[in-house]
Amino acid sequence: MKNLYIDFDGVILDTLGPVYKLAKELNLDYKTQTKEVAKLFSKIDWEELIEDTTDINDSINAIKKLKNSNKFNISILTHVNSLKEAKAKIKYLDSMVPDLTIIPVPKDISKTKMTQTSNAILVDDFSGNLKEWEEQGGIGVKFTRYKEDDCNYLNITSLEELINIFD
Repeated sequence: MKNLYIDFDGVILDTLGPVYKLAKELNLDYKTQTKEVAKLFSKIDWEELIEDTTDINDSINAIKKLKNSNKFNISILTHVNSLKEAKAKIKYLDSMVPDLTIIPVPKDISKTKMTQTSNAILVDDFSGNLKEWEEQGGIGVKFTRYKEDDCNYLNITSLEELINIFD
C-alpha cells in the first residue's frame, strides 16, 4: 500500500474562496500581507465556515472509495493557522470519514517536515507544496477543479482518479 496524503483546503473543501473573499472585503492582499491574513484565519469561526462549505468534486465520497480500495494508507495533511482551525477540520473529517489520520501542520512549517515523503503521494492544489514534496522524494499530484493543460504535475480533478492511476 502506498502512503497517500491529501490536502484539505482547496482539495476536500472550498474553504479558501470564502476566506479570500473576506480578506478582499477587508482590503487585505493574501499574497503580500501574510501576517494580516494569518490573523484573519485565526479569527474565523472554522466550524461555521466548514459547515457552510461544500466539498469539491464529491471529495468526501471519493475518499471513502479510496479507503475501500485498500490501495492506500490515507492521511489528511493540512496547514492550519490556529488550534481552532485544526479542531474544526478534525471534527468535520471524523464525522464524514471516521478513522482517518489527520495531521495538522502549522502554516509556517513545510508539510515535508511532518511525515515521510519518500515514494509517498501528496495531493495538493498548491504547486509550492508539491515542489517541496517532490524535492524530498515524494510523488506530487496537483488537484484542480478542471484539468490544467500546462501543469508540471500529474493533474487530477477527482480524488477517485487515484485508484486507477496507482495500480
